[in-house]
Amino acid sequence: MEPNGLLFLRADEAAALHRLDRTFAEWGTARGAEPVVGPALLPVAGLAKLDYYQNFPHQALTVSSLDLERRPQGEAATATTAFPPDQLLPAEVAPPPATCYAVYLGLEGTELERDTLVTLVGRCFRREEKYTGLRRLLGFHMREIVALGSQEFVEDHLERSSRRILAFAEALGLEMRKEPASDPFFDGEGPRAKLQMLSPVKYEFLVGDLAIGSVNKHRNFFGERCDIRIAGTGRPVFTSCVAFGLERWLAVLHEKHGDWAAVATALDKAAVA
Repeated sequence: MEPNGLLFLRADEAAALHRLDRTFAEWGTARGAEPVVGPALLPVAGLAKLDYYQNFPHQALTVSSLDLERRPQGEAATATTAFPPDQLLPAEVAPPPATCYAVYLGLEGTELERDTLVTLVGRCFRREEKYTGLRRLLGFHMREIVALGSQEFVEDHLERSSRRILAFAEALGLEMRKEPASDPFFDGEGPRAKLQMLSPVKYEFLVGDLAIGSVNKHRNFFGERCDIRIAGTGRPVFTSCVAFGLERWLAVLHEKHGDWAAVATALDKAAVA
């Protein structure tokens, strides 16, 4: 149990995480995905524009600098365990809550010449009611494969990825199921939310009660908000993403196989299955 949601991965755990990440990254690059790197922090203004603080206020975290005029001094500084708001400057940046936000904000105001896949891994951060080891962390790794382009292209990306995830889980001996998720991705009162009720935009892949991955269809929401357009058409791109919570995969694999040596063997066998 990790009450603060911060976990150190030892060598065998880290090796399994890197093995998993290579596998998921190769799924993307084999289909032409371009590896990219997102920033460590994102602008609060950018996340606000994407409705993050409206839809997920309970998970939001921000980063602030110390107010040098009010910071603790002397023995008080040595004993500090938390900084009260009056010792902080306004927070203008935030740790990413999901890896794909960096893609949409990074491509803001651009035109894409063709249907595009990108893949990236990053540290993501979410405030939770409680933290439970590898299963639920404050800070964790998320690998994503993001599609941008036509509606047909981004929906095909989700269908292909769903089949591959389920086959991979079966090869690993995991009993996985795919279920619609209820995250309020769009404003609960808007037309997009009503459409979501009729046609789910997010499905989760669960092992037991734990979601370890998801496929997400955003329609043209991010294309509109970030002004990412299809060259020559003036139309905003459609987007979708496939996300893998790497530590959560480690959690269910260790629970299934019992020790990290057995997890490594299972991953090697499944990679060639």
